Amino acid sequence: MPTPAFPLLPGTPDDDNRDYLPEKIYHSDIVVNENGNNSQPYPPRLKEFHGVVTEDGEADTWFVYVPASYDPAKKTPLVVSLHGGLMTGWGQAIYTSWTMMAERDGFIVLFPNAHAGRVWCVEWAKWDSMEGAPDPDDLDINQSTDIRKNHDAQMILALIEKMQRDYNIDPGRIFMQGMSMGNMMTSLFARHYGHLLAGAAGSACATFPSLLFDEKGKIKNQGGPTAIWQSRPELNDVPPDPREQKDVNRKNRLYWMRINECAPTPQIKIEGENNFAFYTGKKADLVYLDIKNRDHGQSLDDAALVWDYLFSGLRREADGAIVSSPSVCPRQGDQRAFALIPGEANAWLGNRVQAMRTAPVVWQKLKYHGLNGGEKVRGEYICAPLSFLAEAFGAACDPSQDGAACVMTLPDGRTLQFARGSIACVIDGHVRAMYCEALRRNGELLVSVEWFCRYLFNWTVSACDGVWYAADHFSQLSLYMADLIRDLLTGHPVPDDFDALLP
Repeated sequence: MPTPAFPLLPGTPDDDNRDYLPEKIYHSDIVVNENGNNSQPYPPRLKEFHGVVTEDGEADTWFVYVPASYDPAKKTPLVVSLHGGLMTGWGQAIYTSWTMMAERDGFIVLFPNAHAGRVWCVEWAKWDSMEGAPDPDDLDINQSTDIRKNHDAQMILALIEKMQRDYNIDPGRIFMQGMSMGNMMTSLFARHYGHLLAGAAGSACATFPSLLFDEKGKIKNQGGPTAIWQSRPELNDVPPDPREQKDVNRKNRLYWMRINECAPTPQIKIEGENNFAFYTGKKADLVYLDIKNRDHGQSLDDAALVWDYLFSGLRREADGAIVSSPSVCPRQGDQRAFALIPGEANAWLGNRVQAMRTAPVVWQKLKYHGLNGGEKVRGEYICAPLSFLAEAFGAACDPSQDGAACVMTLPDGRTLQFARGSIACVIDGHVRAMYCEALRRNGELLVSVEWFCRYLFNWTVSACDGVWYAADHFSQLSLYMADLIRDLLTGHPVPDDFDALLP
């Protein structure tokens, strides 16, 4: 049996327990599984500490994970990971894969406890649609706008300094990540002290736009550029109104795109349920991740993705510049994929926007014979021009003069015939039925993208919120990536006043 990079420990499932953070998990092998928000057995090397680290004299609790490979003679990266509201540092350790990555790649992880009742001292506002949102006073949240009076921010600063005294920490490779309310705290810290970090990542809970922009729409920031990762589960429901959630996610993304001077067009990669947008910035990069069919929280592999795709290749130099060397996983978009929107003449192909002569259409395959004038829909498909599909697959397309028929030659030598109104595709002399008949629009033929990709090439085609994505591997388009692609294809990747967002 080959030696694994790190031990994946078996746990004892406790599926009947519905507590938010079951206390009996503490120092046990019990695991909880809930739509991706899964836990691992309590890591044996996770150590608990208590003490006073801030000038106000208040005692705090934190947890530290030091991998078995730690060498005091070598500079070692540090990851600070912040738990969600009503959770704990040890809870964040077991609900993430940070300790696994630490064992594999040899970095140290710090998991602090929020000081006040498991709730971080974050700036507070309310989503417009959040009826019955909690009152900040009820949460015992410090509402001071002076970051120097924010106990949790000062505690994190002090703990980072303590970690540098206790271990051989590389000052250019300090990172932060948070989940839900921990995401809000990570955002607060990065907006004030981002110059201390090489990268910051957050899962689930985006920041209130009123905390990002002033009343004139200008960016509020004291920390400067830093590499950013934003994970947005499709079923996040924060805020609960999906339209508002799209707007909030977009504004959070644009905020760091502008600070980091990112190019407006990303590379897009959809790997299973993970929908990535990789933005390259002049000052720092940004990764936006939308996760299909995931609820509010963080998936167990979220930390591993953050490390593999972003943190593993980052360093902040002594002059403040962020240098990005090759990460464990390259930030590259899908090389063989495309996206379409019915009625929109722009397509996503080759990680760029490309114009088509004829826009795709949605077409229904109907059954109506014998139904006394009625009909039943037996399928609904997006139909795209054969000229576009030929370009996407490197095929040769030879339409008839009137565009009512077409012969296509695929790269592997197969010859296809299509004709207006016919559901048949003749493949090297063999007749095969498509999902629906070929359509003629604007002088050229359109056929079902789903049939063309799946039958001829074994590609995956998925649709979400009126956007279709096709790729040469398993991929499931998610809600907020569909929203991002729509912005790209409709010519609005950034707002018109994007350059004026900075004060």
